[in-house]
Amino acid sequence: MTVETLTRVEDWPGLRNADGGRWHYLDTAATAQKPQVVIDAMTRAIGADYATVHRGVYTRSAEMTLGYEAARRRVAALVGGEDSELVFTRGATEAINLVAQSWGVANLKPGDRVLLSQLEHHSNIVPWQLIQDRTGLAIDVCPLTADGRIDLDAAERMLTPAHKLVALAHVSNVLGSVLDAPRAVALAHGVGAKILLDGCQAVARLPVDVKALGCDFYAFSGHKLYGPTGIGALWARAEILDAMPPWQGGGSMIDRVTFEKTTWAPAPQRFEAGTPAIVEAIGFGVAADFVKDKGLAAIHAHESGLVRLAREALGRINTVRLFGPEDSAGIVSFALEGVHPHDLGTILDEENVAIRAGHHCAQPLMEHLGVPATARASFGIYSDESDVAALVRGIERTMRIFA
Repeated sequence: MTVETLTRVEDWPGLRNADGGRWHYLDTAATAQKPQVVIDAMTRAIGADYATVHRGVYTRSAEMTLGYEAARRRVAALVGGEDSELVFTRGATEAINLVAQSWGVANLKPGDRVLLSQLEHHSNIVPWQLIQDRTGLAIDVCPLTADGRIDLDAAERMLTPAHKLVALAHVSNVLGSVLDAPRAVALAHGVGAKILLDGCQAVARLPVDVKALGCDFYAFSGHKLYGPTGIGALWARAEILDAMPPWQGGGSMIDRVTFEKTTWAPAPQRFEAGTPAIVEAIGFGVAADFVKDKGLAAIHAHESGLVRLAREALGRINTVRLFGPEDSAGIVSFALEGVHPHDLGTILDEENVAIRAGHHCAQPLMEHLGVPATARASFGIYSDESDVAALVRGIERTMRIFA
């Protein structure tokens, strides 16, 4: 499938400047631009179709409930799961916190261990630290290979029967390195541990099938998947989800409430207290269908080509230091000698190029790399060779300014 058949710039309102010119948006790993089809679906949902869900007996409420639950099926299908296994959350961060506060608090005890890695996003570090004192768990950190992958040989040496959970990024948000997920799952299960995969950067870039992977938990967000902010999902194996206690209380997640006793609704409703993000869920479902229709394999091939092009161009600049593997998934992090990434980002903005500059919510990784921050260019469906060319022109201008 060619780039032209993947997407058209006119389908993406956010890629146009006020003067109608092309904006070179290279911050998709932070949040993706939204296709018109998602915008239109959300406009209808918040306008002509709007009503609450799961409560009203009137026709529009019933129709919106059907649409909301259809969105759950669409999102679950994207990762190869069933709708009964998928919980809507406010994002991947909340999904991981849900696992920590529900499954973690209920199942972890003093002496148990959790294995993370050196490249994890803060949202897959801090939730485990928050329950450390309550559960008595210990946290171990798996090192990285020289090219920035999670070192599964080291993980194999580190894992023991004391490890009850392994929690790893499927794709690094800084380095773009792709985890050998099947092997990670096998290693975790080999010592009797559960495994959680942070799929934020993976679901929009790679074909994901949670059943084929064999993982126990999979967390991801809507806004990195060309959908809206404020919504994400936790997929979990049905038998695990059914055994987990609720972590928030309120409406929708109950079976019956009295002042003496409350009983809970079945999963996934048990974990969705309060009025849900109805409009966002509709947009999430449309975004899931959008990337499925485009084809995740085609999207990955497209972004991989742009990564190769960018790394080759940046590699020819002797003052640029590249991070991560050559075959990173849609993400290129780098540093320009003598220029702070924030200064580079500011000058690139003047050149109509948007990158991310900072620690990318991965401060332990920055410490490992020996830098306070990196510049990060990340690609999406809508990216093309002109974006790489604009990035290189902007870097060359920055070098002239700082020379």
